[in-house]
Order: sequence, then structure tokens, then C-alpha cells
Amino acid sequence: MRIVLLGTAAGGGFPQWNCACALCMAARDGKLPSRTQECAAVSGNGRDWWLLNASPDLRTQLAATPALWPGPGPRDTSLRGALLTDAEADHVTGLAELRGAARLKVYAAPPVRAVLAPARAALDRYGPWEWADSLADGGFVLAGGLVVTAHPVGAKIPKYVPAQAPGPAGPWVTAYRVESLASGGVLVYAPCVGAWSPALDELCAEADCVLLDGTFYAADEMGTTVRSGAGQAAMGHLPVTGPDGTLAALARHRGARRIYTHLNNTNPLLDPASPARARIAEEGVEVLSDGAEVVLQ
Repeated sequence: MRIVLLGTAAGGGFPQWNCACALCMAARDGKLPSRTQECAAVSGNGRDWWLLNASPDLRTQLAATPALWPGPGPRDTSLRGALLTDAEADHVTGLAELRGAARLKVYAAPPVRAVLAPARAALDRYGPWEWADSLADGGFVLAGGLVVTAHPVGAKIPKYVPAQAPGPAGPWVTAYRVESLASGGVLVYAPCVGAWSPALDELCAEADCVLLDGTFYAADEMGTTVRSGAGQAAMGHLPVTGPDGTLAALARHRGARRIYTHLNNTNPLLDPASPARARIAEEGVEVLSDGAEVVLQ
């Protein structure tokens, strides 16, 4: 199984266009690497590729990834579709970049598919797509030899969704377990986690690689960095540190390669020389750059 980290930043990217915090200014000065908004791609055979979320930066990300370039025919593509973890704007708006590509298949939980109904109708006018329930019993098999199951990990509803929006009840945020039929390698992809659960522990326990929500390093990060008064608790992301943080949870799963993604522009993990980066490195947890590839044998 091949996994490419197309983008590794949270919504707004890094540096964020309207932020002059120290980290963003360092990125503008070329002292820290810039990052595009979180998205990944996975393949079981190197020929059939599936997006994990669809970033607003998708066009740039695809252009920077030779494995996802078109060909050999003028309109041929190795991209088969996308798996959405939620309905957040930074995870779904990239679908518009794929308009006109026929026969793509998009998996998402029922509430996500419902709230995207207007966008689905618009995209289908360019070329018919198939929209499937990611939470269907038994999971599903993807072209390229991948078996996938979706698992609820949060209830965060995007801000753009009206409070009384009609549609099916159910989890708004899911993680994916992706297994290679050829090798048995297992990826757990969870870029948005609102609460740690025994089910998530079970997923990580059998994984070879975990791509995990690293949005905020500390619970009070937003308020202390940009003086907004808003902390991570209001945004549906567990922090990395703290007694209930994800770093403590990951310590139970040292057999897997563990990688943080979806890093907010306020997160000190963006600085390779920071004490924060040194701390997670001591625990064997990584932060990789945009374009990094992980191979599971």
C-alpha cells in the first residue's frame, strides 16, 4: 500500500492568509516550510488511487504528485474517487476541481452526503459520479485491492450547516481503516478526532500506520497564540498534549508508525526545531512534509 500526504495543514493552510502569528510570519520569511490543506491519497497497486478527503488545494497537490498525473490517454486518470471523513469545507471543496471526470466514486457518511446534496447535483451535471454510504455494513472494496471500513470518531457539524438542517441522523466525522488485500497492511486515517474511544484504540492496535489529527498541540493554543479567546475544545479536535491528549493515547500503540497531520497554523509542531517536535520524536511520533510517501509492505 502506498500513501501520499498531499497536504498536512489544517483549514487555511500554513501560513494562513489572514494570520500574522510568529509561526505564519516565519513561514512567509522562508524559515519554515509552507503546507497545503490536509488531504492524502492511497493505492493498493500503484495504478488505482483514492483520495482521502478533497482539499481546496487539490489542483496544486495533484500537479505535485507524479503518480496522480493524467495519462496515458489525453483524459485518462489513475484517480478513482474519494473517501470523505466529514463535511468540513477544507475537506470537500476540492471535489469541484475534479468536475468533468466521469465515473468517480465518493464515499461519505449519510449526514455528509445529505448536506452536500447541492454540490453533488452541480458536479453530476459535469459528469456522472457515484455517491456511496461509507458506513454501509461490512465496509467496501476499492479498485486496487483495498478493503475499507468507516468508524465514527466525532459529532462536529460544520459551521456552514444550519442548526435545523434536515437530513439523516448519524455521525458527522469518521475515521477510515484501509487494508491491503495483497499484503495485509493496515492504515488508520483519522485527521479529525473529537474524542478518544475504545473503538479508536482497537483500530490503532491493529494498524501498521496511523495518520492522526494533530490540529492543536495544546488545549489553550488558539487563545495563547492569536489571543482569540477560542480553544480547541470548541472546534472538535483533541489536543496532542495533556492527560487526555492523543500523544498519551498513541503511547499505547508503539507497534504502528504514527504520524500527525491536519496541523493548525498555531501549532508549534510546524517548527522542526521546536521543543514540541522534540517531545513527540521522543515518543516515536512523526510530522512529515507535504508530498511525503509512506509504503506499507
